[in-house]
Amino acid sequence: MDQSVAIQETLAKGENCTIVSSQRSSEAVIALQTRISVQIILSSPTHAVECVSLLNDVRESKLIGLVQQNNEHALFIYSHRRMAITGDDVTLDEIIPISYDFSVVEVSSPDELAVVGADTRVRVTFFEEKLELKLPFGSHTRLFLSKVNRAWSDVCEQYPKQEPKFDWLTKYRKVSKGARSLRKSIGATTVKMSQMKKLERAHAANSSGQKKEDERTRGDGVHESQERVKSEVRDDLIRNSQPILSNKSQMLGMPQFGLRDNLIKCELLKNEDAYTYIKNYSFFLGTYNVNGQNPKESLSPWLASTDTPPDFYLVGFQELDLSKEAFLFNDTPKEPEWMLAVYKGLHPDAKYALVKLVRLVGIMLLFYVKAEHAAHISEVEAETVGTGVMGRMGNKGAVAIRFQFHNSDICVVNSHLAAHTDEFERRNQDFKDICRRTQFSQDDPTLPALTIMKHNVVLWLGDLNYRISDLEVDHVKDLIAKKDFETLYNNDQLKRQMDEEVVFVGFTEGEIDFQPTYKYDTGSDHWDTSEKCRVPAWCDRILWRGKNIKQLHYQSHMTLKTSDHKPVSSLLEIGIKVVNEESYKRTFEEIVRHIDRLENDCIPSVSLSQIEFLFQDVKFMQHQAKTVTVYNDGQVPCQFEFIPKLDEPAYCKPWLTANPAKGFLAQGASVDIDLEVFVNRSTAPELNSGQQQLEDILVLHLERGKDYFISITGNYLPSCFGSSLSTLCLLREPIQDMPLETIRELSMKSNSEVSNPETDKPQEIPKEIWMMVDHLFRYAKKQEDLFQQPGLRSDFEEIRDCLDTGSLDTLPGSNHSVAEALLLFLDALPEPVIPFSFYPQCLDCCSDGIHCRQIISMLPQRHKNVFNYLTAFLQEMLKYSTHNRLDVNILAPIFAGLLLRSPTKQDLTEKRKVKEFFQHFLVQMPSDRDIHDKLPE
Repeated sequence: MDQSVAIQETLAKGENCTIVSSQRSSEAVIALQTRISVQIILSSPTHAVECVSLLNDVRESKLIGLVQQNNEHALFIYSHRRMAITGDDVTLDEIIPISYDFSVVEVSSPDELAVVGADTRVRVTFFEEKLELKLPFGSHTRLFLSKVNRAWSDVCEQYPKQEPKFDWLTKYRKVSKGARSLRKSIGATTVKMSQMKKLERAHAANSSGQKKEDERTRGDGVHESQERVKSEVRDDLIRNSQPILSNKSQMLGMPQFGLRDNLIKCELLKNEDAYTYIKNYSFFLGTYNVNGQNPKESLSPWLASTDTPPDFYLVGFQELDLSKEAFLFNDTPKEPEWMLAVYKGLHPDAKYALVKLVRLVGIMLLFYVKAEHAAHISEVEAETVGTGVMGRMGNKGAVAIRFQFHNSDICVVNSHLAAHTDEFERRNQDFKDICRRTQFSQDDPTLPALTIMKHNVVLWLGDLNYRISDLEVDHVKDLIAKKDFETLYNNDQLKRQMDEEVVFVGFTEGEIDFQPTYKYDTGSDHWDTSEKCRVPAWCDRILWRGKNIKQLHYQSHMTLKTSDHKPVSSLLEIGIKVVNEESYKRTFEEIVRHIDRLENDCIPSVSLSQIEFLFQDVKFMQHQAKTVTVYNDGQVPCQFEFIPKLDEPAYCKPWLTANPAKGFLAQGASVDIDLEVFVNRSTAPELNSGQQQLEDILVLHLERGKDYFISITGNYLPSCFGSSLSTLCLLREPIQDMPLETIRELSMKSNSEVSNPETDKPQEIPKEIWMMVDHLFRYAKKQEDLFQQPGLRSDFEEIRDCLDTGSLDTLPGSNHSVAEALLLFLDALPEPVIPFSFYPQCLDCCSDGIHCRQIISMLPQRHKNVFNYLTAFLQEMLKYSTHNRLDVNILAPIFAGLLLRSPTKQDLTEKRKVKEFFQHFLVQMPSDRDIHDKLPE
């Protein structure tokens, strides 16, 4: 439950807080509030981090926030009686100012890490006071600690020239139970110079012994960096520091790297082989399409099938829940049931910690690791991509987890691609969409997002749904009986597509020596005996991409009979890059010395392969890309970034992107930057009406260098997609047959209330809507899974061109493609069928069918015509539900969310009200004229 919005609405401006909060449960976000004016700014609005206070062997759940007032910071620590929804639920216990006398040190021991899996113990010190806190493993904990460390480092850099006063903390005395630290903090946060020198001498005397002690803890790098800054606050921290850290992610997170990280990061990555060695670890990958069933049997025959316990488990499920509620609201009670079944089925000879769970509708991925390896895992992030209808619905798509283990970046993808034998092109498209749209944010916000293929190792599993083609079902079963898997595999669609390098380029799949895993009668080992009698196929697959990977086994598990699929597993031995600390230290020092010699003498410089780009005939939702090569012809590595122009919020127009938009270039290296143009529903309206053109200038900025300018121009072909209903009703000809000036005039006329009935004579509904609905009414009344199965992108492009040019009398493409095109058309309307101004009224009366119909009667005439036309069409489609498997519960949420759109983001309650509103028009026949009478003039 995300409570941050409710909290933020109650808070005043002035003081900013980055929240860290308790609660390990699925209610992940705990909002932090006090009765004093504190404005919360969340580092991640939908995540939280656990905090447990450890005092005299007593564990107490706490909330902790880093509060900022101008340039001063303090830690606010709260107790809470329950889930913190309002300020009444929390009590301010203690305030610890971040002054020169503050420190935070990680004190987790390796033995402790092995017990708790991933928790981090830190000791916060202020004068004589000490407080120990336990934070859970994860990127948000690291981000919080790095911000605390940065705040402390800023204080030290300014001391003694600028001393924090903390006057703003006085108003908290009345609400804070921990008056001790607060009284000490105010008026006693400065240290005389003599005291400072005394501290420096004491540190110098004890630094050797302290270093040995700190190296026995996981946080030695942070502690040493703090002590060094105390003893010598100077601009060349890197030059004088000698960190020895377990992996590069820890090193790059240290505050002192803010000075020259653009140079050092690049060189460290470039020379990684000099300080790492390869060590093998075992990864168990499993995939299981459970067909919406509950766990009915032990998963040990699948998950514990290896002789020795694997180091990692990555377990993927598909079709976890087939209910409409799961499909529409991404909520299912089956998640904890299958999660428990997995936990019980893991290898009994090792202890495992759950690192991450991610789910999209019925696609779920679980990531477990041996407890002793948890300390070496970092940068864990998860993403989901829906590839269902309109490219967004989550009944098909993928979930992915990326993480760093030692010095290797690993990405794991669990996908469920499009079904049906003849839909292999749609599966290819799903794969490409998942690769393109999956982007992981990095801990360092200055770095671009990571795509799947940007990792050292990629592990891909799931129900890929590729079938065996060109063979009859009886022939396939006969070959299976003979164990002639080679002949079957030669007719496998995935093999053919990989051989043609259409999908999974660079991936490897082990030899398949087990029978197809789909489709069986549930609860048995018998092939499908239903009326459809599906041809057996290897739908469930596991592939990998990367170096130093060896497959130890690849098999199905026939003993499990819960589903119509059989689970599949693969055991991989993967060579992981592990840091040799001595070699790392030596490499690091050499890089720093090298940069010292170059930094002040050389200015970064690059050359561009091209500075002017023309994009011709850009169309709605049709991607175009061109490449500019940036070559570092200077004497030093450089950091580049596209920056906004003066008074502009972003570096480019919303229809344009540069990928990557920022990065590092080693000396003599080059990078290809894709300049991508894509017009979608948000950018099409102004381009269609002529209010905007495809023109932009990109500014490529070099850190410590000059700016380079790249000119972008192009022409956009107007489309009915993204045009208003009023404009389309005024168009007598296809939109691309009309002069641009005429389209612009008609758009302005449609936006005004004034029109000439003699010359304008608008159509009752846009002819484009009529063409799509008429096609579906004629050819798709009995089409199974209509509006639920996506079409092909190539089909959509042909349908769009047909509607925009009038080149064909009959729409091309499959029924599914035409259905999806209709949904995309409605989604792209700049003003929905039920205009935004009617949205609050519709929600208010959603339970009253008569009142709902009264609102529709008040719509503008063209909008009312379209609404009645579409509802009449859907009523007709429901008459054929025995064939097309449509019902009100499927159609209502799909069309309601398009016809009755919110001007802002909807919450779950609003979505349910929108669905309830529209259901009235599917259950009751509208009084308007029949669908066959509603033809455009």
